Amino acid sequence: MLQNSNAPVVLVTGAAKRLGREIALALATAGWRVAVHYRSSKQDAIETGAACARIQGDSAVFSADLGSEIAVKALVPQVIERFGQIDAVVNSASTFEQDDAASFSFEALSKHLRSNTGAPILLAQALHAHLAGRNAKGETRVRGAVVNLLDQKLWNQNPDFLSYTLSKAALEAANTMLAMALAPLVRVVGVAPGLTLTSHLLTNAQFEALHKLSPLGRSSTPADVAATVKFALENQSITGTTLLVDGGQHLMKFERDFSLMTSSPGDQK
Repeated sequence: MLQNSNAPVVLVTGAAKRLGREIALALATAGWRVAVHYRSSKQDAIETGAACARIQGDSAVFSADLGSEIAVKALVPQVIERFGQIDAVVNSASTFEQDDAASFSFEALSKHLRSNTGAPILLAQALHAHLAGRNAKGETRVRGAVVNLLDQKLWNQNPDFLSYTLSKAALEAANTMLAMALAPLVRVVGVAPGLTLTSHLLTNAQFEALHKLSPLGRSSTPADVAATVKFALENQSITGTTLLVDGGQHLMKFERDFSLMTSSPGDQK
């Protein structure tokens, strides 16, 4: 496809693989120029960027450690230098490490808060400053959006992944505050998936069984989540709220995190 230099630009963090990659590809298909962020998966990021470029015509890859304030603050200026602008940020990257009440530490909490909460706030701040500058230069009604990937477990808590859950709960609260503080230039929307992709902690059979454990008989798929992110970016009337995309899993009680549920779904209380 020929490059469209007038297309809006979106930064997708954690876009090298898995759900971030699906989001990046869906947005490229919708006409966005995608800035593909990665931390360590360089080759995967290059492949994702190339795939986005084949679809839309223009994409670029950027590396940053979201646990570093210096690196985060440098990311949006790098995107602007490459594309000339930025119009949206999708915060898909996430630190997800197990701890609980017994193993909790300041170090674990700080690690999750820096990348899962602090980085998205700094990126929203940078987007707002950039858009304010464009409006000051005479561009007509330039607006943008931030989409933060959350988790259905915020509405269906269990004691696993304590620091991760706290960091996502803080980000969900930040959605409200940022939506108020950054309006009218920037909308801020949360998207909270359910069990979407398997991991090394689950067998294929366990994942399939758990994925069906919801009122609708299926949880979210990568395509579901990507479509919701696209909707949140394009709908100009949504801000300060979260869209749950989980087949209703947040309506059910689970005693453990999905990744640690080794019993069959029928054994859950």
